[in-house]
Amino acid sequence: MISRCFSHLVNHLTTTRLALLLAHLFLLYYLFKGNSEQTMSSQKFIELNSGQKMPAVGLGTWQATDEAELENALEEALKAGYRHIDTAYLYTNEAIIGRVLERWLSSGKIQRNDLFITSKLPGIGMTPERVEYFLKKSLADLKLDYVDLYLVHSPMGYQYVSDTELTPMKDGQLLLDNKTDLEAIWKALEVQVDAGLTKSIGVSNYNIAQLERMVKMARIPPANLQVELHAYFQQKPLQEACKRLNVKLCAYAPLGSPGRKALFEKRGLKFEELGLLQDPVVIELATKHNKTASQILLRFLVQQDVIVIPKSTNPSRLRQNLEIFDFQLSSEDMSTLQNLDKGLEGRSFTAKAFKGVTEHPEYPFNSY
Repeated sequence: MISRCFSHLVNHLTTTRLALLLAHLFLLYYLFKGNSEQTMSSQKFIELNSGQKMPAVGLGTWQATDEAELENALEEALKAGYRHIDTAYLYTNEAIIGRVLERWLSSGKIQRNDLFITSKLPGIGMTPERVEYFLKKSLADLKLDYVDLYLVHSPMGYQYVSDTELTPMKDGQLLLDNKTDLEAIWKALEVQVDAGLTKSIGVSNYNIAQLERMVKMARIPPANLQVELHAYFQQKPLQEACKRLNVKLCAYAPLGSPGRKALFEKRGLKFEELGLLQDPVVIELATKHNKTASQILLRFLVQQDVIVIPKSTNPSRLRQNLEIFDFQLSSEDMSTLQNLDKGLEGRSFTAKAFKGVTEHPEYPFNSY
């Protein structure tokens, strides 16, 4: 009798422990699933002066125009936890992005306020009367009522020929609009905030002097400045200016944009890769932290509160680029990477491939 009772007790305890174990396993599964597919718990947010919180790691989509490849990349990115997507009218991929976003939103997998979508005003739209027109075209393609951030893509305006001639040329030269009025364009952007078509506004490829002009005259100050920024071109004076002006920085080409080589060769132009991902200093730190070179370079910027938008259509690399919040670079590591800075010599985006571009009065790339 005692033996049967003891056996029953052991079985009961074993069953209880098994049930608890299974419960814990299910809990861990749903937590992992939620973190990887639905939430942003592995993300860092940077608060803009508009009050919005911008995910520190976003998906860059420049050069991503292959429909099937981009759709697959967006699906994988959203599953991995990306909620910040950077695009532009110039990239001609907003309709593809819009289809994927519509699927996810209509299915209930995500809510609109989970997303942070950035688009940009093209060079051919750099007149006050065309700002709303091009923003609405982007919204129509993205199938959204508003974007979270709308940027002036470049301070250099181009002559408008048609909606599809994005870099209008004549006799081998870019057709520049030398009467570009940055202050008037900014006022037109402020109206779009008032209308609810964008939550925040900002600029891209502006230098310090141009940014200061906008801040000085703005009713709604620039919330974000997007520029080329990476370990070889750290733009330290610009970083200091942004802190002083309370404008958050977003780095495009945070890995040196190695994908440009194929683009340049397609246009018959020469392009020498920066070699940032192969730099011995970066490789050594990657080995030290058991991370990839890309993860080290992204962590270096994000740890300084710089937002990054690496571009990839490879599912594995997409996830890797987001997995930078489970380690910290030491002050010594940071100093080592800061010493890689080449100053203005590190700049690789100059637009000089377009003949005559340096003659524009707002050409921004001769200084920080």
